Amino acid sequence: MDEQALMDFVHKTVGDVGSLLAGSMVVIGDRLGLYRAMAGSGPVTSDELARTTGTSERYVREWLGGQAATGYVRYAGDGRYELPDEHAVPLTDETSPACVIGAFETAIGAAQATDRIADAFLTGEGIGWGDHHPHVHTGCERFFRPGYTNFLTANWIPALDGVEARLQQGIEVADVGCGHGASTVHMAHAYPGSRFTGFDPHGRSVETARKRAADAGVADRVRFECAAARELTGSYDLIAFFDCLHDLGDPVAALASARDHLSDDGTILLVEPMAGDQVEDNLNPVGAAYYGFSTLLCTPNAIAQERELVLGAQAGEARLREVAGQAGLSRFRRVAETPFNLVFELRV
Repeated sequence: MDEQALMDFVHKTVGDVGSLLAGSMVVIGDRLGLYRAMAGSGPVTSDELARTTGTSERYVREWLGGQAATGYVRYAGDGRYELPDEHAVPLTDETSPACVIGAFETAIGAAQATDRIADAFLTGEGIGWGDHHPHVHTGCERFFRPGYTNFLTANWIPALDGVEARLQQGIEVADVGCGHGASTVHMAHAYPGSRFTGFDPHGRSVETARKRAADAGVADRVRFECAAARELTGSYDLIAFFDCLHDLGDPVAALASARDHLSDDGTILLVEPMAGDQVEDNLNPVGAAYYGFSTLLCTPNAIAQERELVLGAQAGEARLREVAGQAGLSRFRRVAETPFNLVFELRV
């Protein structure tokens, strides 16, 4: 037994316990506006922060101590704490691609299914997306929305062969697995001449998406249907799958359905989590987060469906190319990537 290696691992596990608890602390800080109140304000005491946010000083004092211990805020001495500008952006600015606050909310929601997931390990049964805590649904939108805001119409769509010009002229677009409609509404704003239909099997998400479209003033060109990926109707020039194909129990059938509903020379835009083709390629912080989300959310959801092929969130480009080929989509090209996503163009 290597005693030093043993203690090094013990210290790592204690750190991971702190990280797990830090997730709850981040969600609390976000919900109560603690980070927003600290952003740009310089060093503050627990009393000052509590008065600013209308919260209890004794709770805030403990929260600040924990945040300083994990390095999220900086202890400035004399009972004062400061949120560095470089930390404020990921924790408060939901227009920035660096924003990670939604990932914490998703993780807290996913962790609430721990007991049910443990049971599923024994039974082999799945757990559907709609059966998770609402934090999962709102958190996922908040995590992925900054990527759509910053990259979807500025980078990803322009990288597709001839698609942006057609969107500007006016085409029919389907957004499969649209969730709360963040991607759909964003595209509708960018391309006012086109029409958009979002599909999602989760009824409450569809209701939220319809409200978001109405609030954004695009409901005349955007509609949402409660339907699974294999239940598409209509013909589309562009069909998008944003971070959802790996969640489906039969991704081959989902892509085949999309192929069947493409117009002549139509395009499929596939956005999936960043992943390498081999396990060793994914042994990094992003891979750790995605394997965790996949175990708690993505894999159980796929198993709850047809379970023909359970990809998981770390499928990688080679596996996705194989799935596309099985669905009759012979043209497969990586067009963009971010630290969190792989972006592909698929055609017949």
